[in-house]
Amino acid sequence: MKRLERFRKVVQKASYGACFAGMFLAIPLMLLTVGDIVGRSFFNKPIPGTFEISEYMLAVIVLLGAAYTQQVKGHVGVDFLTSRYSPKTQSVLHAVTTLAGLLIIAILVWQGYLEGIHEKAVSDQLRVPQWPFKLLVAVGGLLLWLELLLDFISSVQKIAGRQ
Repeated sequence: MKRLERFRKVVQKASYGACFAGMFLAIPLMLLTVGDIVGRSFFNKPIPGTFEISEYMLAVIVLLGAAYTQQVKGHVGVDFLTSRYSPKTQSVLHAVTTLAGLLIIAILVWQGYLEGIHEKAVSDQLRVPQWPFKLLVAVGGLLLWLELLLDFISSVQKIAGRQ
């Protein structure tokens, strides 16, 4: 049990750190967007590459924030049907859906890794390599998978009556 709690703390810190790294880009993204709008509207001179940079920044923000969002249970959940069941049945349904999520995210991590290591393309305008951003799919997905694994273990413990 102590190992599980230590593992949980490590995963939570990693998810928080990744989310913090993503959040660090939110203000520069906003400033870049405002600068581009001001330059385009008032001076007829947009900032070159704004669209590409914005795409990459948004990818980092979303991919690195998904695990932390799972950790704080911030993802959308529809429970108008499951809320009518007993707590044990709810735990079983949660375990089943979490297991499905684990399988889907495992495929995402696997394919994200394969795409990232084989990517040779660069962006059109700024010539930024795309492989780091494709590898972020695997990194962010792995953190999300670990968070889902912890949720699955928690659901199984509830079903077994240990929590």
